Amino acid sequence: MSGPNPFKHLEKELSINGENFKYYDIASFNQFAHLPFSIRVLLESAVRNCDNFQVKEADVHNILGWASTNGEGSTGADIEIPFKPARVILQDFTGVPAIVDFAAMRDAVLKLGGDPDKINPICPSDLVIDHSVQVDFSGTPDALDKNQNLEFERNKERFTFLKWGARAFNNCLIVPPGSGIVHQVNLEYLARVVFAEGTNGSKVLYPDSVVGTDSHTTMINGLGVVGWGVGGIEAEAVMLGQAISMLLPEVIGYKLVGTLNQLVTSTDLVLTITKHLRQLGVVGKFVEFFGPGVAALSIADRATISNMCPEYGATVGYFPIDQNSINYLRQTSRSEEKIAIIEAYLKATNQLRDFANADQDPKYTKVIELDLGTVVTSVSGPKRPHDRVSVSDMHNDFRQCLTNKVGFKGFEIDPAHVKDEGSFTWSNGETYTIKHGSVVIAAITSCTNTSNPSVMLGAGMLAQKAVAAGLSVKPYIKTSLSPGSGVVTYYLRESGVIPALEKLGFNVVGYGCMTCIGNSGPLEENIANTIEKNNLVCCGVLSGNRNFEGRIHPNTRANYLASPLLVIAYAIAGTVDIDFETTPIGHNKAGNPVFLRDIWPTRQEIQAVEQKHVIPAMFKEVYAKIEQGSPAWQGLQAPSGKLYPWDASSTYIKHPPFFENMTRELPKVSSITNARALLYLGDSVTTDHISPAGSIARNSPAARYLAERGLKPRDFNSYGSRRGNDAIMARGTFANIRLVNKLAKAAGPRTMHVPSGEEMDVFDCAERYRSEGTAVIAVVGKEYGSGSSRDWAAKGPYLLGIRAVIAESYERIHRSNLVGMGVIPLQFLPGQTAETLGITGKEQFNINIPDVLTPHAKITVKTDSGLEFQTILRFDTEVDITYFRNGGILNYMIRKMIQ
Repeated sequence: MSGPNPFKHLEKELSINGENFKYYDIASFNQFAHLPFSIRVLLESAVRNCDNFQVKEADVHNILGWASTNGEGSTGADIEIPFKPARVILQDFTGVPAIVDFAAMRDAVLKLGGDPDKINPICPSDLVIDHSVQVDFSGTPDALDKNQNLEFERNKERFTFLKWGARAFNNCLIVPPGSGIVHQVNLEYLARVVFAEGTNGSKVLYPDSVVGTDSHTTMINGLGVVGWGVGGIEAEAVMLGQAISMLLPEVIGYKLVGTLNQLVTSTDLVLTITKHLRQLGVVGKFVEFFGPGVAALSIADRATISNMCPEYGATVGYFPIDQNSINYLRQTSRSEEKIAIIEAYLKATNQLRDFANADQDPKYTKVIELDLGTVVTSVSGPKRPHDRVSVSDMHNDFRQCLTNKVGFKGFEIDPAHVKDEGSFTWSNGETYTIKHGSVVIAAITSCTNTSNPSVMLGAGMLAQKAVAAGLSVKPYIKTSLSPGSGVVTYYLRESGVIPALEKLGFNVVGYGCMTCIGNSGPLEENIANTIEKNNLVCCGVLSGNRNFEGRIHPNTRANYLASPLLVIAYAIAGTVDIDFETTPIGHNKAGNPVFLRDIWPTRQEIQAVEQKHVIPAMFKEVYAKIEQGSPAWQGLQAPSGKLYPWDASSTYIKHPPFFENMTRELPKVSSITNARALLYLGDSVTTDHISPAGSIARNSPAARYLAERGLKPRDFNSYGSRRGNDAIMARGTFANIRLVNKLAKAAGPRTMHVPSGEEMDVFDCAERYRSEGTAVIAVVGKEYGSGSSRDWAAKGPYLLGIRAVIAESYERIHRSNLVGMGVIPLQFLPGQTAETLGITGKEQFNINIPDVLTPHAKITVKTDSGLEFQTILRFDTEVDITYFRNGGILNYMIRKMIQ
């Protein structure tokens, strides 16, 4: 049981503008000055929450000893620590299943004789509805209204459920649809930076920190708030007051020096850093930015870099709070009273950074340096966000990718067909021809860049110059602009760039994560048919953070991440197969060539417009009414009561089966015998491959399920929108059309039922194995589960009956999610792979699970072919083992609540 805080003597008082506050003086520790600023946040949380139960006194001393275990030249020992974040943030794709689980947990607690009212978020939990809107309409003035109307029509059940949740659960704020992208709303509005909690006279000050059910939660690191993405399952435990169990991380100091070239954008910088850090290998580590170059970066620039943290693989990409951060709070209309509290607390605890003062630099595990002057204009692709390509080399790189062997940088087009093309007639009666490299989707989208006024205004200014030069975008290219918040539209309108953007087809189409999450909407049928008929590698260009194969649109096999300026540039050019230095982007009205350099604005020009038009009044006006929602939201009639009245006919919200057979007693742990490999996969299998968020294919098991319930294909919506229905999500597991499974003949959501040799959909095969009483596992390669943090990437395999995964390595969040669902993550020994061991995927597997489990224990796997090999049990902490023994983290929480 918990006891008194042994660090109570560190509690100090601070008077700010006549009001008294308390705080823990962590700066009084001798080791404090050498700790990275990000580690100081972990330290403060441990000190404040120390009760010798969830957080022990030894945990505080372990964090204080960071330099000896994780600093430069240290042993690199695995030190487990607990961390209690200050709050949780969710978006609706991952938030809906979290609220569904909370509702189901209330039912389970009641069934087991407990009080269902105990199931409530204990720490503040914010949910922003931003992933449900699609680009069904684009390029017209009424596109926004049409898309938002369709969003409500498709998602009424989900939105009604969420509105019920907002009323039923305490300490839970739900931001209505149409408000913006979760990470940008977090940055501009939700972030506290410093909490002041308690009653007047005994308010305790402490740093803001957050975990979120979206991997790009890291964006808030740009404002100096420590935060990262976790699985939905783990987030739910934090919402219920549990500490996160984590390994004390190494911290890579990333030193920025020099200044950016006048023609380079923050997007170019982040793509450069992403490739650099991915090559160095920072998975599971903290990256903390420092050096004089940081001082010149705006908070929006820093947030752009922090947003892409999952793409370079780190847990956080952290920028400590400095005076620029304080100025940003003023710009975004935080109150002067709040800012005074933040500034006073940070100064009192020596946590306000001065990047120009090298004496303030802490110790790091390792220091890496980047000269900002070396950054050049860049894009990333065609299939991964860390495959940066300089724009000057883009045309050469694309042509090589065309004929390269199929892979992350190849499409294996026969050299005899690299000049193939196809023609179609557009609605205006004109005939257009598209080729390999033709751009068919150009989207200014995603929190990564739409939060940044410099690149958004830069895009608008480029559009103005392009229009003035008589340039245009071909009508068949699907162009869209989805701002990250209403503030963006506000300053674009006030600066006068909206008319030029609309002239080029970049009309506002919605406020949410649209094209980047796969909600790009349909292409015109004649374009899609032309692409498919001629086997063309056509392209999407987007200002997003993810471009994995099959994510953006089934017909865009190549997708490039780029700044909003380059999105417009490539849309005007109509192709990525262009050298902007030697080839004009178009011709003016007089027929003279116009080069990209002729219309490209400088950073100095952009900054002048930004200073004039991005002002606090905009933020104040937009966010004053954000919680009200649209008239459609206000008119939603939601159920009342603490228990949700489940509707058996609903195809969006369904009572999940996770707790159906749950008992008060712990289930018995058993070994896995005579299991079959449901899938045999290669490297870099992403959560998009495991649990796609995009459209539901008409020939899929999920489509059959919906059709059986009377739905037409136009009403199927996306997998992401149906995450509240386990029956659909189980059928959508491994349903990505680009999934490469070695047990299937071609790419797609298929596998082999090994005993019969019959090929079938993955879900159907899992059901057949279940009916035969056969356990199933998955055999996979490196970086399994990379990409977005999706709880359904673990829940889906669990529902398919997958009891264990054997991988070469795991993405951090996904491994945690598997543990949270009671799926066993095993890892091949160093130097061993499925291939080197001669595994075919057709064997029967026997996995011995001992009664006594320890983190990283060796687990023996035997096959019916006579092969025997050792694996590492990727339960990294004792808490992982506790969750597994309970059948998962939520089952553990239910048993805890009814004690």
